[in-house]
Amino acid sequence: MRVFLTGATGFIGSAIVPELINAGHQVLGLTRSDAGTRSLVAAGAEAHRGSLEDPESLRSGAAASDGVIHCAFDHSAFGGNDFSKFLEVCEKDRRAIDALGDALRGSDRPLVITSGTGMGNAAPGQPANEDHFDPDHPNPRRLSEVAGAAVSERGVNVSVVRLPQVHDTVKQGLITYAVQVAREKGASAYIGEGLNRWPAAHVLDVARLYRHALEKRDAGSRYNAVAEEGVSMREIAEVIGRGLKVPVVSLSQQEAQAHFGWLAMFVSYDMPASSAQTRRRLGWRPTGPGLIADLEQMLWPEAVTH
Repeated sequence: MRVFLTGATGFIGSAIVPELINAGHQVLGLTRSDAGTRSLVAAGAEAHRGSLEDPESLRSGAAASDGVIHCAFDHSAFGGNDFSKFLEVCEKDRRAIDALGDALRGSDRPLVITSGTGMGNAAPGQPANEDHFDPDHPNPRRLSEVAGAAVSERGVNVSVVRLPQVHDTVKQGLITYAVQVAREKGASAYIGEGLNRWPAAHVLDVARLYRHALEKRDAGSRYNAVAEEGVSMREIAEVIGRGLKVPVVSLSQQEAQAHFGWLAMFVSYDMPASSAQTRRRLGWRPTGPGLIADLEQMLWPEAVTH
């Protein structure tokens, strides 16, 4: 297939490009810059100039392709103290999915969109699963799946890949920000006993799952890109502490806000997720290193001295 890939120069997208090409597909990658164009061409892909803010560039890229993988997301809401911007970037993602759907309406060309495993949490303490989705979920990331359902009703073949903490030895999703906080504060923290869990998967396994989802063309399917159902926050904090050579401390819920800032709401969540159905439907078998193994192999920066 000729595949239009948004987020093609990002952390996950840059792993999807060779995954698709090595499987015999052609890649048309969305980029807004000359540097992105050079990167895509060097990787064997074709560049398509545009951005999430330019719906016409999304429509034209989708129209020129046999299928679409949409993994771009504006991460500008992460890392600041004004997390209200998260709703804005989720609204932007909703509009992007709507534009991509416009170009694919009435065809069987697949559109694979991206969400988070937290959208599948049916009950506290139970692993999120692929069947569950609450359109009124308090997390604004729900808007991506709401948009997917809306374009599906217009005759578009939509499936969803739900992401956990996606990692290698350089980046680890929200854990990358936890490392930054620990470095700045001089302590690596968890809340309470630190028994709450985050699911995880290596970036190369995630890239392979996107390809499987695209090739499967199973409209309405949701896939959890989960290799590890749940790694405890205490384990994560301990490996960060060892890496930065800083103390590991337990905080109360009240103390967490001052320490973690915007990240506090996520650090307190228990978010285990299952990929049992995903593995069964797609024959996906993750083989990459685990989250703790990748964290242990990081090149750790020096902690800030106060």
